[in-house]
Amino acid sequence: MPLFGGKTMANTASNVVAGVPLATGGILIGALSAAAPTTASDTLTGFNAAGYIGEDGVTETNERSTDRIRAWGGDTVKVVQTEHNVTYQFTFLETLNADVLKAVYGEDNVTTTAATVSSGTLHEVQVNASTLPHKSYVFEVKDGDAKIRIYIPDGQITEVGDITYSDSEVIGYEVTVEAFSDELGNKAYKFLDDGKFAAA
Repeated sequence: MPLFGGKTMANTASNVVAGVPLATGGILIGALSAAAPTTASDTLTGFNAAGYIGEDGVTETNERSTDRIRAWGGDTVKVVQTEHNVTYQFTFLETLNADVLKAVYGEDNVTTTAATVSSGTLHEVQVNASTLPHKSYVFEVKDGDAKIRIYIPDGQITEVGDITYSDSEVIGYEVTVEAFSDELGNKAYKFLDDGKFAAA
């Protein structure tokens, strides 16, 4: 077995977690003022479920740009970080979800009218160049008793992929969410709970 700090370390299969969404929804959207979660399990306030997400789930990308400072002779003496970006990519599948439409097209560009006895729920969407809104996002992952919650205090959809209307596939909105720094300089928070209680 490998040694770490003089101690023998064992492989632990229960520390391996798959990225399965919660049954209640894997992605939730809230206003920037929505209450921030502090654990993997506390009750969320001010967030609405975005419904079904594409089978590829959520992809997190951390990008760091650096410059190498070289001394006379060519040796690298310091590496300076010049840029850091965190993005999340996923596909909304619920085309008739009002919260999804507002995130993809903008709050002011979506008008939703409740169903009546003579019509279903109606959505009117204006497609224009308006800047998309900043929102808070929560990603929920569960595998057995283990839970992972990712919280983005300030996220904005910066890219929307091509939308295909076809009888051979469902309509989806493939998006990229850029995470912005909060007042503490953090772009996202991750809360992990292995679900293993201590013995009484």
